[in-house]
Amino acid sequence: QVRLVESGGGLVQPGGSLRLSCAASGSIFSINVMAWYRQAPGKQRELVAQITGGGSTNYADSVKGRFTISRDNANDTLYLQMNSLKPEDTAVYYCTGNFRTRTSAPTDYWGQGTQVTVSS
Repeated sequence: QVRLVESGGGLVQPGGSLRLSCAASGSIFSINVMAWYRQAPGKQRELVAQITGGGSTNYADSVKGRFTISRDNANDTLYLQMNSLKPEDTAVYYCTGNFRTRTSAPTDYWGQGTQVTVSS
C-alpha cells in the first residue's frame, strides 16, 4: 500500500506563486511516472504535468512556461512550482504516481488533493 499526501495549497493573488509537494510513503520498491492533475468546480479532472522516472516532463499547454514539475527520487517526493498564477488555475490539485511495491505489480495511487485558489 502506498500513501500520497499533498501540501502547499492555499489562497494566492493573481500573479503570485505557490509550491505544491507530494510525499509518498509505504512499501515502495520503485516509482515510474508521477503527475499532477487538477479539477475545477464543474469540470473534468485534467492533466497538469507529468514526469518520468528518468526526469522527462510533459505539461498542459495552459501551464507551459509557468509551472515546473520536479521530483526527489531519494525522498519519494513530487513537486509542482507554480508561478504567474491566474484565476483559471483555481482547482483542487491531485498528485498521482505509478508505484511498484515489494508485494504488488505497478499500480496507480492518488492523493487526497489540495485546494489552490487564485483570487484578489
